[in-house]
Amino acid sequence: MSEPTARSLGEFGLISAVTARLPQSDAVLLGPGDDAAVVAFPDGRVVATTDILVEGVHFRRNWSTAYDVGRKAAAANLADVAAMGGTATALLVGLAAPADLPVAWALGLADGLRDEAALVGAVVVGGDTVSAAQLVVSVAALGSLPGRFVTRSGAVPGDVVVAAGRLGWSSAGLRLLQSGVLEGPLVDAHRRPRPPYALGVVLAAAGATAMCDVSDGLVQDLGHLARASGVRIEIESACVADEAVSLADVLTGGEDHALVATLSGPVPQGCRVIGRVVQGEGVVVDGEAVTGGWDHFS
Repeated sequence: MSEPTARSLGEFGLISAVTARLPQSDAVLLGPGDDAAVVAFPDGRVVATTDILVEGVHFRRNWSTAYDVGRKAAAANLADVAAMGGTATALLVGLAAPADLPVAWALGLADGLRDEAALVGAVVVGGDTVSAAQLVVSVAALGSLPGRFVTRSGAVPGDVVVAAGRLGWSSAGLRLLQSGVLEGPLVDAHRRPRPPYALGVVLAAAGATAMCDVSDGLVQDLGHLARASGVRIEIESACVADEAVSLADVLTGGEDHALVATLSGPVPQGCRVIGRVVQGEGVVVDGEAVTGGWDHFS
């Protein structure tokens, strides 16, 4: 008997098979199956974000399982919510797929999304499926704010710059995959990032003046923060060095979804000081201007 595909199951059969694997939570007043979901946000504020993963750009099926892709797709969104000082509550998932996509792949994707979301207490509440020549996974996250939210634009001279989470591991893992190495901790880091979700709320409560996640590279993302705040950020290479990866990976590699923030007060446990905020503009490392990072259109 041939393996079921999206075509053989049909759109609504595929949706039913996927949603059957997805638990709900008390915050979900209405889950999958209607025109839209209904989610409770007690204080009236909602953090919203979205990311798209495209086969051949963000993942390859011969490198990553469907479960890996689900974990990675969820992580990209959950980290963005954490970077605002929030906690994700719900995910919406759009899947564009060829008609011959094995149903088992879609179910593996759902399992990965479910398990990554569970790390922060979030659930998948709905989405959409369409037929397409290329495999695309689009995820939107909705989150709540237990306290204040933190933007990229509040850093001031005198703040320290702190980081939480791994830097450069995903980039190094991608390079290993490209060279034919399919196993190891760096490869795992590329397939399934490990963002420090809980520290987003902790940093917000500690008075972080600005914050973002590292999705496109440390220098590039700190550059966004520096530009939004109208300041210069000075990084010390000795403070970000990691013997597992090169300094270039640490500075310009993306998709680790670490958190970086600026603070004027005590540094929370789990974070490390990597630099400082001064007057000026741009980002420098050991006094030298550094550029690089991921840009989809360059």
